[in-house]
Parts: sequence; C-alpha cells; structure tokens
Amino acid sequence: MKIDKASVLKTLETISVSGEGKNMVESGAVTNVVTFADEVIVDLTLTTPAMHIKKRAESDIISAIHSGLDENAKVKVNIKIEAPQKTNEIKGKAIPGIKNIIAVASGKGGVGKSTVTSNLAVSLSKMGFKVGLLDADIYGPSAPIMFDVEAERPLSVTVDGKSKMKPVENYGVKILSIGFFTKPNQAVVWRGPMAAKALNQMIFDAAWGELDFLLIDLPPGTGDIHLSIMQSLPITGAVVVSTPQNVALADAKKGVAMFQQESINVPVLGILENMAYFTPEELPDNKYYIFGKDGAKNLADDLGVPFLGQLPLVQSIRESGDIGRPAALQTGTILESAFIDITKNTVQETVNRNKDLPPTEAIKITTMAGCSAVKN
Repeated sequence: MKIDKASVLKTLETISVSGEGKNMVESGAVTNVVTFADEVIVDLTLTTPAMHIKKRAESDIISAIHSGLDENAKVKVNIKIEAPQKTNEIKGKAIPGIKNIIAVASGKGGVGKSTVTSNLAVSLSKMGFKVGLLDADIYGPSAPIMFDVEAERPLSVTVDGKSKMKPVENYGVKILSIGFFTKPNQAVVWRGPMAAKALNQMIFDAAWGELDFLLIDLPPGTGDIHLSIMQSLPITGAVVVSTPQNVALADAKKGVAMFQQESINVPVLGILENMAYFTPEELPDNKYYIFGKDGAKNLADDLGVPFLGQLPLVQSIRESGDIGRPAALQTGTILESAFIDITKNTVQETVNRNKDLPPTEAIKITTMAGCSAVKN
C-alpha cells in the first residue's frame, strides 16, 4: 500500500506529545514527513530530553500509522531535542513593589562601603526616588548609627492579613538592620544558616511598600551572606566599592569576579573609588593621593566595567557618619557634589542595564548547606 504525506499528517493529528494539549502537528512537534512506497520517516522535535517521553512519542507514532494506515508500514522516527529559550521573567522570590535591588559590596573591609551605601541612599532620596536600605552586615551592622536611629525599633503592621515589620525611616530612607534587634554591646555569634534566616525575615517579612531602589549593604568578602542574598532575590545590579590601594583593589577584583560568575551572573553597575585623594582646606587646589592614584578607575577599565566616580578623603564624611547625619545631606560642599555625580552615574547605569539586559534571576544553589535557610 502506498502511503502519502497528507494521510500521515492527518493520522498524526490524532495523537499528542505527553504533557502537551495540542496534537503533534498543531503544536509543531512534527517538523517533516517523508514517504516512499510503504516507508515513512517522521522528524519530531521535542522540548524535553526525558527518555520516557521520547519513547512514548515514538511508540505512539508507529502505532498510529500501523493502525490507521498500514500495519506493515516501515516507520522510522527521528527525534531532536530543542529546549525552549529562557524568558525574561524574574524567577525566585521577588518583592512586590520594589523596582530595583542594588547590592553594594567590597571585597575588603574598611573601604567605606557602609558609608557609601548610606550616602547613596540619601542622595537617591534627595533626587525624589523612593528608597530602602537593608543592612545585610549581620555581624557588624552600622546603618542604625549612620542614620541616627539606634534607639528606634521596627513596628508591627498588618498587610493583607499578615503581620509585617515596618522599616524605621529617616532622611527619606526606609531602613532595616539586625542592629535594631540586638543590644549595642551584644555580639552576633551565629553560623551561616542562622544569619541567612534572619536576613530572610528582614527581606520578606517587611512592609517595604513601593520603592524605586532597595540598596543592600553587604558585608565584606564573598561568602555565605552574599550567596544567601543572591539566592533570595533577583538583584538588579551590584556596585563595588574600593580604595585606590593595591591591597584593596585585589579584593575588589574578587568581588567583581563573584558577581560575574556564570552561576551567579549579576550585572556589575560599576566600581566606585573611595578615599581617592586628600585636599587640605587651606590648600583647595592641592590633591594628595595617600592611598595611590586612580587605582579603582584603572581597575574598572581593566575589567571592562563602568567607573562611577571618586570620593575624596574628607574629615566631615567620617564625622557626619558618626553623628548619624550622612554627608550627602550637606549643601554646597565637595562631598555633596561628589555624591550627586556618583548617584547620577549609578542611576544611569541602572537604566542602561534594564534596557540592555533581561531581569536577573535569583540563583539556584543546592550544594551550599549555608544557604538552606533561605526560602526558594
């Protein structure tokens, strides 16, 4: 019996691939049919490599042709696997109402990362953005001091029938920190899973509301807390802070490498150079490069990431942090100007990133025991 292509296609319309609602022809799984006398070759494309689905599809095709056309037909099924392209949909546990989540990191402690985060938050607020700050440095929280809210405690509010923490607010910035839940002299002595659980509560059990930016002040290094945060949230991008000193640059380079790892893949918005130079008040035209010159700028060029700007070494930035009034609140000073420029550059790089790249996915890590406390 001679079999033609049309009759084969009509027969294949009576069966479907396991798990799909449409028949094989309508769904596009059947990509080609070739007939010659009593021989039939069917090219089939599946979206899953599962062996039982492949065998089931092949068996169904052979049975359908044998029962509907010719029981003696010689049927060959060629199966090709093509996994569907990933969509731009954010996976993981996104926080409703928060547009951009920016992680501020440094490979090394003592480079002014928390100071930069606090002032960046204040600058964004001054520009009219709705801003939140999560102090993720579990073992050395500093946001309560820098925002002069050490004595404050988050209140409990009800949102959609659930009890949530209301972040403490000052200078237009909503803040949550482990420092609100510990005594000033109390050391936080927790293993990774316990720290991750505390972070998880501050992230998802908080009433952040509508935010344009949530800044996350990460601890130094590239460890457990960093993985927990990136496993919990789809981070929009990262800002890496460093001084020009070679020792700090070596660790900043590792910080950038962490975000750029294939398994993490968080876009680096740029590198920021803190303590770039010192200018005495009595010699405003002089610059003294105490920790080296343009080190972070050159590192950004070498790594091919944006350079967000330089912050000078000025006594008042330390003083303002200690009294809980961030230097970005100043007017008409070199610090205000520097923070405005850096903030504008950060916003622009965020806009560029959102225009050019799909949303970041929360990473999936199954072999790190320290991440097990984080909700997936």
